[in-house]
Amino acid sequence: MAIDPGLRRLALRTLLAAFPGPAAPDWALDLLADGLAGFTLFGTNVTDPAQLARLTARLRSARSDALIAIDEEGGDVTRLGHRQGSGYPGNAALGAADDPDLTRLVYAAMGDDLAAAGINLDLAPTVDVNTAAENPIIGTRSFGADPALVARHTGPAVEGLQSSGVAACAKHFPGHGATVTDSHLSLPTVDETLDLLRARDLPPFAAAVSAGVRAVMSAHIRVPVLTGDGPATFSRAALEGLLREEYGFTGVIVTDALEMRGAAGAAGGIPRAAVAALAAGADLLCIGALVDRELVVAVADEVAAAAGDGRIAAVRLEQAAERNAELASWAARARVTRAGGAGAAARVSHEAAGRVELGICAARRALRIDGDPAGLAGPLVVQLVSGYSIAEGKVPWGLRPFLGAVEQVDVVASEVTADELIQRAAGRPVLLVGRRVHQDAGSRDLAEKLAAAWPTGVVEMGWPSAWRPEGARAFLVTHGASLASARVAAEALGFLTERYADAS
Repeated sequence: MAIDPGLRRLALRTLLAAFPGPAAPDWALDLLADGLAGFTLFGTNVTDPAQLARLTARLRSARSDALIAIDEEGGDVTRLGHRQGSGYPGNAALGAADDPDLTRLVYAAMGDDLAAAGINLDLAPTVDVNTAAENPIIGTRSFGADPALVARHTGPAVEGLQSSGVAACAKHFPGHGATVTDSHLSLPTVDETLDLLRARDLPPFAAAVSAGVRAVMSAHIRVPVLTGDGPATFSRAALEGLLREEYGFTGVIVTDALEMRGAAGAAGGIPRAAVAALAAGADLLCIGALVDRELVVAVADEVAAAAGDGRIAAVRLEQAAERNAELASWAARARVTRAGGAGAAARVSHEAAGRVELGICAARRALRIDGDPAGLAGPLVVQLVSGYSIAEGKVPWGLRPFLGAVEQVDVVASEVTADELIQRAAGRPVLLVGRRVHQDAGSRDLAEKLAAAWPTGVVEMGWPSAWRPEGARAFLVTHGASLASARVAAEALGFLTERYADAS
């Protein structure tokens, strides 16, 4: 069957593609010229701010209104800081500080960084309520486990980001916080009633809509009472019925990456997932990170064919393309006028304090300390090796950048004993640095044995818990593993003498 060129062009206007490396290949520019909505950039596309600005300028040379998106959440999910860690604490830290004005400032600062780099769509903030403490994919990306707290910070995050001329995208609708599996790897199920969802998971999305969020991202999660056997991304009841009709959202519905098993696995491949998402009411389809020209063309052709044979109504495809074009127009207008408006005061404040100072001050307000770190002077620092989610990627974390002459060793908890570390310490205290120490049996056992036998402290840089190893001299909770969070922990432990004033 021949593909209608007009339908193919419409199909391209619904797609966010990707490419590897710090320079845009020719095919990326050709597809933009043909109508492609835009690109999502990942850590592999980012070397430094100057390079990123050149890259986005080259993309816009093919079409000035291209959407250029990125996952910049601060904290543990950062693309701008993927080589050294984010200078801004993430949502869990902002929720712990619980100052909505501070959240607005931090997101305005991140927005200005993105705008300066030529980004006009940030796939943030994450507004999931992290009610499952063992959640492998959300965790510190969430403002917290309380719906009211998360909703209280969602609006300021959206307003701060969009005050900088960068469109915000609240995610992951209708809420990924109660899952215990990663939708990158499978299709999680949240088997709850709609009343519970409305009380627990949906208030932050209502807050985002009230704040004027320009985009909302769908989740590849199954909620049987709402989505049946498929994910929310393929559910008209979720996207059109709940999000648009009940919550009044009129902006762009963006899909999470269609390459994820929660989508492609459920549909039988990425092209079919694209058709299912559009038919359900999605507008902007994020294909994923592992993308080449052939895949983009295959997806566009499948969407165009579906519009031609009736699997998607042509008017639905036109509607999606129009919404995406309006989002791009809004971003272009906002870039021109972002020096004024509602966000001007926030920008003046954080520019006066400096971005570095703002991030550090925000991280400091999230730091919680049990015990007395003064008893841990001159320690052996032991970083507990841990994995990372696909959303995070392999971003450096820990205290090493701030240790100076203090010795650090990296260990797998299950491969070392407390006695071996005590011997290595040679009379020094031991400071364990980890993420979700309580959740890994080996890390927890090691911490408890060390604390019972030797002067020991713990720095928890993941999702926190009430667990504390008996006998620990000090227990520090940073609420995330950003570079800013690491710095304030090092500061509290006496590794740094220079201290930024509280400017937040």
